[in-house]
Amino acid sequence: MPQGRVKIRVERAARIFLRAGVVAFENLTLDLYDDEIACLVGPSGCGKTTLLRCIDGLLPLSDGQILLEGRPVRRPPEKMAVVFQHFGLFPWGSVYANAAYGLKLSGAPRDRIDARVSAVLKLVGLDGFTQHYPYQLSGGMQQRVGLARALATDPDVLLMDEPFAALDAQTREILQEEMLRILEQTRKTIVFVTHSIDEALLLGDRVIVLTARPARVKRIIPVPFPRPRNLAAIRADPGFGGLRARVWDLLREELRGQEREDANG
Repeated sequence: MPQGRVKIRVERAARIFLRAGVVAFENLTLDLYDDEIACLVGPSGCGKTTLLRCIDGLLPLSDGQILLEGRPVRRPPEKMAVVFQHFGLFPWGSVYANAAYGLKLSGAPRDRIDARVSAVLKLVGLDGFTQHYPYQLSGGMQQRVGLARALATDPDVLLMDEPFAALDAQTREILQEEMLRILEQTRKTIVFVTHSIDEALLLGDRVIVLTARPARVKRIIPVPFPRPRNLAAIRADPGFGGLRARVWDLLREELRGQEREDANG
């Protein structure tokens, strides 16, 4: 993917949890571009989710800075939204109410909320379920509601923290395809955290491999498959296996190093 305008710049960033004595990441520098899907992979506990929270302004950095379109992030930006792993839906709210939550919080007028929520629920395939409640939905449908809630605010940047990890394999594949379809229509900058190398290569324009904690950028691997993507064709592509092995080799180095460090106490 050709690199365009820098949307988010992470400069020499560090986050230290002093009470726990944990350095989540340090000296981490990274550029994220307009309209790209950047997938973050790394060993468990290396600070991927913490980095997302810092990009969203939910956690302050201990050092360095994060810039959104050249401006420092010090609080949650208006044009940024997060999709969580565990759906984060309000059980007492309908599909419509959950999808409308961010817009209502921003004080949007009722007619704008109605129009926008109707549009995004249709986009994610839930326009026939507006008055259902989360307990009446499958896991995949609940995650679609979470995605609709994020898209309803029309963010420029979408942060996704292992959004499909809790789903069964078939539902996960369906939602991967659906997400690509939706994002082709909406064009967002996506930062997508995943533990799945396959998922990173299927969805991402670049795979950003992080080191073990404290995380730094170990390697950035461009993904050569053009858009729009056919996931079955990508899996069958002779280059897919080689890319997967390359990413796994990088991760395995970090995992083995982390094991040696843990063993030495």
